[in-house]
Amino acid sequence: MPKMKTHRGAKKRFSVTGSGKVKRNKAHKSHILTKKTSKRKRRLRQSGLIATNGEVKNIKRLLQA
Repeated sequence: MPKMKTHRGAKKRFSVTGSGKVKRNKAHKSHILTKKTSKRKRRLRQSGLIATNGEVKNIKRLLQA
């Protein structure tokens, strides 16, 4: 069988930490920022984690190369 290829879209959006958790960037930080509060924009800068085990499994499958 040929090698599995990395899903390029997933590679740009997710990263796996050393402990095996999946990190992602938060949405709503690209435009229309004037009406959003500084606190809200600051929170959006921080990365989030994928919490659902099933989604973590699927994302890791897309990222393995």
